[in-house]
Amino acid sequence: MQRGVQLRTAHVHYGPLEALHGVTLAAPAGTVTVLLGRNGSGRTTALRALAGTVPLTAGSVHWDGVDVTRRTAHRRAAAGLCFVPDRQAVFAGLTVAENLRLAAPDGDVTAALDAYPELRPFLGRRAGTLSGGEQRMLAVSRALLSRARVVLVDEPTQGMSPQAASRTYALLRALDACVVLAEQRLPPGLRTDGTARGGGAGGAAAVLVYELGRGAVVFSGEAGELSGPGGSASCRR
Repeated sequence: MQRGVQLRTAHVHYGPLEALHGVTLAAPAGTVTVLLGRNGSGRTTALRALAGTVPLTAGSVHWDGVDVTRRTAHRRAAAGLCFVPDRQAVFAGLTVAENLRLAAPDGDVTAALDAYPELRPFLGRRAGTLSGGEQRMLAVSRALLSRARVVLVDEPTQGMSPQAASRTYALLRALDACVVLAEQRLPPGLRTDGTARGGGAGGAAAVLVYELGRGAVVFSGEAGELSGPGGSASCRR
């Protein structure tokens, strides 16, 4: 049995428009899998299909070999899946501290503040008053606290400084989880080779890439196989 999450010949429609055309991809446990593509390529839809926030019109979703296509997003979350969308990823009306405490099973938010000390001065502020980059830090730190088995993040570093972005990718690669990210281009922090963790000990996770175009997979392989200045496989199409 392959551990991790998979889409198998997945089709998704938004009204009469088909956003995914039979997409098949596998995100194994112990790796970071990156879904690349321009706006409209289907990368965000694929992530949402894994999370259960958009229904499939055909195909299936599997988690650790079990068909979870009919499980709601709420049930997937309760089973250990954490989804960080690109927008409205925090509770805007709650304080930063309240957002963090809700995500921490034991109420201890130390790990989040160690990861993002920039958030410490804002613990008493409402999350909706933070800048875009600060809200992304808060959203990712909530994912770090959740201890989820599967972590799905759409554009995790949007609005962050280069230093904070680099730290974020290192944190995500160090998670003892199946991590799936949606990005427009392969970030520098994910281009280097990693060593699969094996139980979360030592080394950074290996990085796998699926590039999507117009709702279909146009490239799949390891990060090092990509060509182009931004990590694109467009010349292989």
